Amino acid sequence: MTPLELIYYAGYSIHKWRGTKIRKILPNKVISIGNITLGGTGKTPATMALARRAVTMGFQPCIITRGYKGKAEGPCFVSRGDGPLLDEEQAGDEAMLMAETLPGVPIVKGKNRYKAGMFAIENLHSPVSGLQSQRLFILDDGFQHWALHRDKDILLIDGTYPFGNRKLFPLGSLREPLAAMKRADIIVITTHHTSSIAEGSGDSADTVDANIRSLTEEIKKYASAKPLYYAQRRPTAYITPSGNTFALTDMHNKKIFGFCGIGNPDSFKETLFSLSTELKGLMIFRDHYQYGMSDFQRITGNANKSGADWIVTTEKDIMRLRGFLLPENLLAVRIEFHVDEQFYEDVFRDIVPLQ
Repeated sequence: MTPLELIYYAGYSIHKWRGTKIRKILPNKVISIGNITLGGTGKTPATMALARRAVTMGFQPCIITRGYKGKAEGPCFVSRGDGPLLDEEQAGDEAMLMAETLPGVPIVKGKNRYKAGMFAIENLHSPVSGLQSQRLFILDDGFQHWALHRDKDILLIDGTYPFGNRKLFPLGSLREPLAAMKRADIIVITTHHTSSIAEGSGDSADTVDANIRSLTEEIKKYASAKPLYYAQRRPTAYITPSGNTFALTDMHNKKIFGFCGIGNPDSFKETLFSLSTELKGLMIFRDHYQYGMSDFQRITGNANKSGADWIVTTEKDIMRLRGFLLPENLLAVRIEFHVDEQFYEDVFRDIVPLQ
């Protein structure tokens, strides 16, 4: 490690020790989704997919999130399951997106996830009498949240650029050393939908490309006994700011201008190229970038100069544009998490709702 990495690692170790010393347990099961790198693994689509599946299995899921960049002090409801109660500035873009797209799933924001969970328990009433014990908490971005016990830790790893330059922050994108992978209960390699990868368990690793095979072998060095799955982040539709949808085929051969402020802009660029569109230009901003009026004027100006028919961004970015008068030709690409059914069986094994 370099001196800067050693300084970060010392702080990380102290934070981990302190959190573990005060770790608390919620009275309901907790499933965490997280990663060991900074952004770009598809945590939000995975969290939403897991919440939707939990509902179909008879659970009453509640998502606990820190609401990154959101200014509201927690614990507080971003949604009680019937739409957002906060705006993006207060909730954060990821929490806002989940609140708008997950009907029936409460979302609680709070830096202290134990307090956020207890806040939910005290303030949410089961729609069916006696079923409070079926409450299930999904901890968004919780792999490094030492202060709360989890019943399952799901670790997501980006298949295209898994560990960056393999250095710890601030010289690289690693939040933890690679050995931390052994702490996970389930590991998922996520890729863009055009990658050569099979959906399923590690037993089908011979069907994936060389890079994914190499990554699979590296993961097994640290967590050989843990279930390993391959998932894809797939575009499924275009969404207007007002919530109307267009089929992906509606944009075939259309001229588009893209922009984004997310952790993995290359993935968004690949998505646009894969959708049979003519990409006239792309503007990239830093992750969770808070757009100003001048930024958006620059985006629309460049799009007009390029001759594009449509301006396309991500759903997270749309959340950060709600204060602007948005043009009619602005669209967001909806991305969903697709994985083998066996993944959900592993996730919910031993986490069974009452009958």
